Amino acid sequence: MSIQKTPEPNTIFFVWFNQYAGILIKTPTKTLTIDPVDIKPKNLQNVDAILITHEHYDHLDPHLITEIQKASNCTVIADSASKRKLQFTIPKENLKEATPGKEANIGGVTIRAEKCNHPAQTPVTYIITSEDGVKIYHTADSLPFPELAAMGKQENFDLVFCTVGIAPNASSQSGFEIARLTRPQIAVPYHTATIQSQNEFASLLKRQLPNTTCLIPEQNKIYQITKRK
Repeated sequence: MSIQKTPEPNTIFFVWFNQYAGILIKTPTKTLTIDPVDIKPKNLQNVDAILITHEHYDHLDPHLITEIQKASNCTVIADSASKRKLQFTIPKENLKEATPGKEANIGGVTIRAEKCNHPAQTPVTYIITSEDGVKIYHTADSLPFPELAAMGKQENFDLVFCTVGIAPNASSQSGFEIARLTRPQIAVPYHTATIQSQNEFASLLKRQLPNTTCLIPEQNKIYQITKRK
């Protein structure tokens, strides 16, 4: 499942690799994975950073993360509760805590943690900005929250991942509300086990937010996103 090709400038590749929030992102120089579960360690050997949003089983697999980190010597960025679960198996110098508003830099790729509206201990979402300014917002399995509107205006997102199922109270409507508030170039309905919820999201987007493109992802397929001009 690794992405062999290198993106052109102003472009990123991504793969959705499980039915939850598992995403692999490749920029021109770095590879990041977010919330890896239900995947074999050998498929994520060449990552530069692992990002964890919260401690729930469908987002945090401590054994898997330990194996990936040991093989790649990557940085692990995790919310406070997840960091506590990883602190005895991940080297201290490779483990960073994510709290809302805090930034980390991985060789020119900026990662900023933000608020998350989800019933976990210390959940976060992540804004990822590539070396040449492609902006991605990974919302974990957050429900919408008011601050998203200001965030969308400030960040001018190229890509936003919107939860449309599985998580408490998540639906195609709540996922659409995230897209409506953030106004990205492309909105991706994920964190779902059904194509129906993705199609409902796409229908809402087409009717009410025609300037945002809906990309319904297939698992383990590589997609290319180019920064809007």
